[in-house]
Amino acid sequence: MPTGPYGPPATAPALLPLLRGPGLVVVAGPPGCGRSTLLRDTAGAFPGPVFAGGGLAALRGVPAVALARAVRARLPAGDPPLLAEAVRSRVRGGLLVVDDLHLADADTLAALPLLAAHCRILAAVRTPHRQPLVDALRPAAALWAAVPPLSGAAAADLVRATAPRLPDAAVAAVVARAGGLPAAVLALARHAATHGPATTLDGFAGTGDTGDTGDGDDVARAVAVSLADLDRPARTALAALGLLGRPAPAAALGGGASLVDAGLAAIDAAGLLTPTSGYIAEVAARILDSDARRALHARLAPLLPPAEAARHHAAAGDTAAAYAAAMTAAAAAATGGERADALLLACDLPGTPATVEVRLAAAAAALAAGRPGAAARAVTAPGTLGVLGVEADTVRGEALLQAGDVAGARAAVQPVPDAAPPAVVAARDRVLLLCDLHTDPPAATARAAAVEARHRADVPPGLAAALAAVRAARRAPGWEHDLQAVAGDALAVRWSAWLLVTHLITDGRLTDAAGAARAAAAACAADLAYAWQTRFAAAALFCDALHAGAPLDEVLRRAADLADRSLPGDARAHTAAAAALVEADTGQLTAARARLAAADPAAPAVAWVAREAAWLDGQPAQAGTPPTATSTASGLLAGLLHITARWAQHDGAPAPAHPVTAPDGPEPVRLTLHAWRTGSGFAAAAHAWPGTARREQVRCLLAEGDHQADPAAAVAALTAAESLAETAGLVVLAGRARRALRRHRVHRDVRGARTDGMSLTDREHEVLALVAQGNPTRRIAGQLGVSTETVETHIRAGMRKLGARTRTEAAARAALPLVVRP
Repeated sequence: MPTGPYGPPATAPALLPLLRGPGLVVVAGPPGCGRSTLLRDTAGAFPGPVFAGGGLAALRGVPAVALARAVRARLPAGDPPLLAEAVRSRVRGGLLVVDDLHLADADTLAALPLLAAHCRILAAVRTPHRQPLVDALRPAAALWAAVPPLSGAAAADLVRATAPRLPDAAVAAVVARAGGLPAAVLALARHAATHGPATTLDGFAGTGDTGDTGDGDDVARAVAVSLADLDRPARTALAALGLLGRPAPAAALGGGASLVDAGLAAIDAAGLLTPTSGYIAEVAARILDSDARRALHARLAPLLPPAEAARHHAAAGDTAAAYAAAMTAAAAAATGGERADALLLACDLPGTPATVEVRLAAAAAALAAGRPGAAARAVTAPGTLGVLGVEADTVRGEALLQAGDVAGARAAVQPVPDAAPPAVVAARDRVLLLCDLHTDPPAATARAAAVEARHRADVPPGLAAALAAVRAARRAPGWEHDLQAVAGDALAVRWSAWLLVTHLITDGRLTDAAGAARAAAAACAADLAYAWQTRFAAAALFCDALHAGAPLDEVLRRAADLADRSLPGDARAHTAAAAALVEADTGQLTAARARLAAADPAAPAVAWVAREAAWLDGQPAQAGTPPTATSTASGLLAGLLHITARWAQHDGAPAPAHPVTAPDGPEPVRLTLHAWRTGSGFAAAAHAWPGTARREQVRCLLAEGDHQADPAAAVAALTAAESLAETAGLVVLAGRARRALRRHRVHRDVRGARTDGMSLTDREHEVLALVAQGNPTRRIAGQLGVSTETVETHIRAGMRKLGARTRTEAAARAALPLVVRP
């Protein structure tokens, strides 16, 4: 926070030495900065008696009331010297604390300079304010200091203490928006915890327009009252910063000096005006009436680049100027995402109909950016159906296909005749070919031959991608190369990359799928194709969660951060499945159940993880339902559904009356299901899983231990399962292995020498830290949202790794600093 005319930032340790003798110390800052807290902390550390009072808005006209509240006595009015003597005789060597000087009466403010010669005085004033008598105290003050903002780390700690379940991305967003104001941090964190992290930065400034009736309203009301004390240019400049959401040239906005004086903004060397708190700037914008807000948007628009100017013109109601700015922005766009945003804005403006060419270009750009809904909207606006022509029919069909409406896509392109331009016919054939691939793969193969014959001379990239998809569906030789070789059209390239990733997952090649997904996500990020980027990122996370090659804590952190965003359906399903699988595998079953309850149960990945979580939670009846004949799962996921159903039946779930034939999936799936059918061969199946899914290797070893007649061989398999599960962080499967070992009279109570603690997982550190604080198992389970058995599992794992014989010893050892060995 800038200090402006203030001295150094004020803290309790810095203020106490100044209060060793008589003098006036004043701390200042905006609403919610912690002025009153700083006064309390400083007064609490003062070694003598403290007399605390302050101004009140309702009683600012009552003489001497601020001082009378401090000394708890009636005081003389109208005579500042007499008033000062009356207070001095009571305070003597103590500390006089006067809060809210900006609300204090005139007699109090006149008496303070006289008192400062004889008494220790600590006072606080809100900025901005309109009390000229307060500024008159400056010459008498030994120090006039700004209350420092919370550091980023302290603000993040406050957010996590207030809303422990917020993901890291949401915590960072709250910290950035609050600008170091403790009250804003608390209000935003509570709002995010109540309404979900996705709303942390959307539509909340605590002004009552969101239905929030808690701390957010109180903080915003205090901010709004204080902003009324700014001069008009300063209020306008702060509101402009709130509308912009970023710094702006101080010379263009005006009012910057007053904002700096009030501690509400800073001006850097480049002349940019930056608000100290984005939250306060947003409140300033929200308290404008609609006419003033439109006028401010209109004033800002000419100062901004075309893309931003278009939105401000639109907010000001000037659609013609907004359309012109949007078209300029589209022409100058450096990325596909920026071009799509500008063209879609032009199409959505009321009263300024976009041309056919603009609508078609907007739809194409939206499809390339992974926004099929926006693409369909661009070519189905009121008054456009039947007017845009057959090219729009193909674009509409492509958009519906990308959105998952196969029947709608087919119907949209049926009117396109063979006599249409070749590019339009190719687009039609692409949609029809892919519709067949969804509903009737043999028909797609037949159609592909006819399509190739029709377009032999010139096959556009989109159609080439569809033909490659048909070959990939039947795994024709070179299918991977065909999909990777698609070029020349952003939509075709991204769609082919997505098809490659999904086919690799189906085939159980999770490492290859994750690598391809990350490469595609990076390419999409460079072009600001956010929807495609998140789709690929989510698929990579699901591969990591299932393969268990990466640390599960890191996978869960990244999945939670991604889930905090607005995601397309595929990305949302894969993200939920990845996070829930890690949570279930690490014993956070309550969190997994809650996440799955909000996910799409029809998504194959979600359907399997839901059954798997139920099985891990000891509910075989819920996990035992095998996939139906109409399930969309195939390959690896279909096999996992059958494997989980087998485990559930092994644990007591009834066998289905009409079982579905198991799929012919990847080799590990085939070997595992064969072992379940025959009751043997689990060890061989376990050797097939490491490159695909470590957790399934563990499960095969568990099954080997359960089915093996030779006790020594069973113990060997179970010991290997326990070791692999512990290494991968699979807490629940490790616990199952230990329980099975106990049935063979193998007790895992022999602990080696203490490790250096680096092998402890984040969750084990967290649990042992709570143990060190004296929390019982049940309370720890409640705080973390896991079962008591899971907590005990983490404690036992920590005891074993640290060589501790009691939970208390493990907690103590975990808290010690690591020993660095040569």
